[in-house]
Amino acid sequence: MKFPFLRRPAGAILTLGLLLGTATSCKDLLDKQPLSSISDATFWRTANDATLALNGVYDTGYGYTHYTFWAGQSLLGLDLMAGDGSEKEYIPDQFTDGTLNSAYGFVRDYYTQTYRQITRCNNFLDNIDKVTMDAGQKAIMVNEVRTIRAYDYFNLALYFGDVPLIEHVLSVEEANSVFRTPKADVWAFCEKELRAAAAVLPPSVPDASQGHMTAASALGILGRLQLAQKKWADAATSYKTIMDFGYYSIDPRYRELFLNAGELSHEVIMSQQYIRNSYDHTLLQYLTPETWGGWHQYSPFNELVKDFECIDGLPITQSPLYDKNNPYANRDPRLDLTVLISDRSTFRGRTYSALPNTTLPDRLNQYPGIWSGYAIYKFLEDDPNVATTTNDGNNFTIIRYAEVLLGYLEAKLEGGAPVDQALLDATINKVRGRAAIKMPAVTTTDPATLRTVLRRERRVEFAFEGLRYFDCLRWGIIASENQKQFTGMKLTNNPSTYTAFPVDAEGYYLYKKRNFIVGKNELWPIPQSERDLNKNLTQNPGY
Repeated sequence: MKFPFLRRPAGAILTLGLLLGTATSCKDLLDKQPLSSISDATFWRTANDATLALNGVYDTGYGYTHYTFWAGQSLLGLDLMAGDGSEKEYIPDQFTDGTLNSAYGFVRDYYTQTYRQITRCNNFLDNIDKVTMDAGQKAIMVNEVRTIRAYDYFNLALYFGDVPLIEHVLSVEEANSVFRTPKADVWAFCEKELRAAAAVLPPSVPDASQGHMTAASALGILGRLQLAQKKWADAATSYKTIMDFGYYSIDPRYRELFLNAGELSHEVIMSQQYIRNSYDHTLLQYLTPETWGGWHQYSPFNELVKDFECIDGLPITQSPLYDKNNPYANRDPRLDLTVLISDRSTFRGRTYSALPNTTLPDRLNQYPGIWSGYAIYKFLEDDPNVATTTNDGNNFTIIRYAEVLLGYLEAKLEGGAPVDQALLDATINKVRGRAAIKMPAVTTTDPATLRTVLRRERRVEFAFEGLRYFDCLRWGIIASENQKQFTGMKLTNNPSTYTAFPVDAEGYYLYKKRNFIVGKNELWPIPQSERDLNKNLTQNPGY
């Protein structure tokens, strides 16, 4: 159905520059009830109208294919951009190969799709006071929308720097003349909004209302914002507030957290909602190897694989358990639960293989130069009755309680607070010690050593969940993590005599080389299509 409050004025061009609502379809993914037709003359009157409008705010488009900071495919793409992997044809290499420019379609999508949701937020907030309904419920709705809008603005400023800060729906003329707001001011606005929302929203919601923003959602976003600004004490307070709610916990499972089976886990704080056969997605089409009917579109880099420790809790450079000729043995269980490894991993009863020069569907040389040989396993449903490659309903988690615990530890560490075993056991060791993983407890309290351990833990725990680019930006390592030669699967134990494919000194396939431009690519360009509409929009340096 069409939302009348998202109507487009006659003759308007639909872009961020106009900041006008779009006509959109409603799938009612939050309340899971059929929606009736509504007209302009009767809208913004009843509680049901408010519910319809709220659903429209949450609706970011069908499937995983829209590049926003909500959709699973685009969040996964952020991790690939940050040195965790690549895509076979185009995304995300143009972000990091030295060719990024203001005409790049995916830059435009992240920007304009996010502003379209902001417009829906503004439209809701501009009109909700017209609705007659319970004041308490209205306040909750308002602060859900404020949380969503703050999340969007936080990400826009993180990746684009200065961006227009718009709090109300604008006319065409107004929207085409706005200026970029300094990043610091945008983030100050986000912090104010998130603090206010967290004070009103409930700490959690019942299972039937899963997907709605909560106080924990607002505080989780606020924690990210404060980490990015190095406001260590404030970040620790935000995360500790969530911990003190007593509702969220580390799930003893790991793999199930990313499947339909884990949707109601108390580790999930904020997630994008999907429903099979109704509001489904096709991410599995992109992730599933060709042996099982997918496209294996994304492939991890071996540099990520190497960061998974051995089962003794030591990195592969230090552990006596590491065997360079059998490098995947004796490793952190999360490696096998995250990455499909040729002739080791199984999926739906069959062994995954990318052996080159065979007739196998996923052979390395089928896509020379654009396929690492590894595939992503993390989100694949083992049961074909639960999901097919083109019809899956599993949610995509945006914030987990594990992030809260690791964020709290980082805030305490970087803020100079004393770190003892009790703090480690209350944070990082709960994450590593879940029943499905059982990695050894961290015991070091040396700040430099612990910082290395903690950063590695974030990388492997949250692989492909959309946090890696954020972490690399705020740690100042985004350039060094991309300015290198990347490798793929291991092809030989005798690299000096191996000639079938180019390999490094350890026998790993020489895959891709990136050329991140320091001083430029840390920010993405403002899309040229937006600057063509609004001459007041300046461009980021170097573009």
